[in-house]
Amino acid sequence: MQISEKQLAQVNDRIQALLKADSFYGKKLREAGITEVRTAEEFLKLPFSEKNDLREAYPLGLMTAPEEEIVRIHSSSGTTGTPVIIPYTQKDVDDWATMFARCYEVAGITKKDRIHITPGYGLWTAGIGFQLGCEKLGAMAIPMGPGNTDKQLEMMQSLGSTVLCSTSSYALLLTEEIEKRGIKDQIKLKKGVIGSERWSEKMRTRIAEGLGIELYDIYGLTEIYGPGIGINCEHNTGMHIWDDFIYLEIIDPKTGDPVPDGEFGEIVITTLVKEGAPLIRYRTHDLCRIIPGECPCGRHYPRIDVIQGRTDDMMKIKGVNVFPKQIEEVLAQFPEISSEYQIRISHLDGKDTMRIYVETNGHVNFDDLSHRIAEKVKSRIGFTPIVKVVEIGVLPRSMKKTARVIDERYD
Repeated sequence: MQISEKQLAQVNDRIQALLKADSFYGKKLREAGITEVRTAEEFLKLPFSEKNDLREAYPLGLMTAPEEEIVRIHSSSGTTGTPVIIPYTQKDVDDWATMFARCYEVAGITKKDRIHITPGYGLWTAGIGFQLGCEKLGAMAIPMGPGNTDKQLEMMQSLGSTVLCSTSSYALLLTEEIEKRGIKDQIKLKKGVIGSERWSEKMRTRIAEGLGIELYDIYGLTEIYGPGIGINCEHNTGMHIWDDFIYLEIIDPKTGDPVPDGEFGEIVITTLVKEGAPLIRYRTHDLCRIIPGECPCGRHYPRIDVIQGRTDDMMKIKGVNVFPKQIEEVLAQFPEISSEYQIRISHLDGKDTMRIYVETNGHVNFDDLSHRIAEKVKSRIGFTPIVKVVEIGVLPRSMKKTARVIDERYD
């Protein structure tokens, strides 16, 4: 997917803004002798930006618009290292609302819907992003935020919420609670808009069937507005990306070279019209692919596949590179286990050990299931893990994102 003439002009406009502001990234461009890009080939020679670069700009080194035009800041939700502070102008906020409202419309959500918003508010972009789009659309926002499941379910029943916005982890927790309490017939949910973490097909099926709703994947990250820069349509053939606001590339994470449409690689994003903190060729570390061809829905926005994981998800165990998705794909072959799993990596007696915890019901032979899973995992990654089978509900549920990989070697 090559950058268009219009997008190139927008990139040049943002380069001029960065140079004029002499912001952190403007200085980098000036040092590299970059004042404009005339062709798609020249665009590919622009330097990448990374999260560590943005951390170096802390607190407000990314600010590119004049301070009197900045109406809000947000910060990335990561728990490690210096936070990344992203300033927004009013136009940035309005553009984000426009993109998010478009996401809702693509999911078939209308002004008549009542949108139950459970992600966190505050510096994190999630909750307020879902609300912005809701208000722009003209639907009723129910701004719950995270936690207090009793209150969530009470409001869901009392107000007749029709759309659930949440992480997949919290959607699963709510599904299980609704079933335990036998209140499914009192819940009016029709759709779920889910974001912020990768989730398996098994988990998707569990939530969709448990709640009896249609599910939509929403994409975004704080550095690039927040959630709402793309969503899948009713045909579920990938997430449409709003390329009138951002330009998305897929690169080989090792070489940095672009890969052909249809091949997996790392998502790189350039903001085309962002004022507060424009980003040029920002490496997201999300692994995905551009889906070639047209969507049956007729929309001409490019599509990306479900996020496969992150380049920094990789675990090195016993000299072998392992991705959580590899384990997830093996576990998906066992219908007798739930969607929940946990991987714990330890260093005991001079060697690495991988333990995989899975859940099943009491009608299964735990030892036999443990052995069969261990054999399948070994055939996939080359060494035998320790598999622990536990009862359904034993593994932790989360109101935010679930930690599925816990590396105890560095504790």
